[in-house]
Amino acid sequence: MDALIPAPPSRPAPGAVHLPGWLGMDEQRRLATACREWAAGPVPLRHTRLPRGGVMSVRTVCLGWHWQPYRYTRTADDVNGRRVAGFPGWLAEFGRRALGDAYGESEATRQYAPDTALVNFYDGSARMGMHQDKDEKSAEPVVSLSIGDSCVFRFGNTASRGRPYTDIELASGDLFVFGGPSRFAYHGVTKVFPGTGDPATGMASGRLNLTLRVTGLAD
Repeated sequence: MDALIPAPPSRPAPGAVHLPGWLGMDEQRRLATACREWAAGPVPLRHTRLPRGGVMSVRTVCLGWHWQPYRYTRTADDVNGRRVAGFPGWLAEFGRRALGDAYGESEATRQYAPDTALVNFYDGSARMGMHQDKDEKSAEPVVSLSIGDSCVFRFGNTASRGRPYTDIELASGDLFVFGGPSRFAYHGVTKVFPGTGDPATGMASGRLNLTLRVTGLAD
């Protein structure tokens, strides 16, 4: 397909919506610039170490709440002990607009109030294994935004990491939302396509993925 012609919207599963090209170039640049600032601290971008000793190939920085396997804290006790950067109100507005466009305007979408974001940076060799986003105490939808290089995003089922699943190419500017029956579906990234991003985003290489979530936690 011609890269200048966005793919059509799709619904790979109940509650899951893919809206290609949802972010304009100015919005992509704004997010890329903000991610660069967040990556510098107070808690820097890092490879997350898993409890069994493995190290994730993506690098992550968190907003609002710090995610470490498999819980949220206000301070990054597994990195430098500092409190993570706050979750900005303008990013929450992105989340509400995303839900409204994916599901239709309603009281529920207007009241969506994400309080954390995981910002993942993928270089050309990074992957994300199949997993569920289940450390939150809320079943509110997850909003996923992509900037930079394209990837193969594998969206599966709620029962296991295996089939059935759907492989979807996510490109820069794409929105993917999953909630309702698909909120706890297994998902992952099997491949990144280096050099497919538009330099106009301000990214020379790599892929940024921001996932906005409602933790359901209180201080």
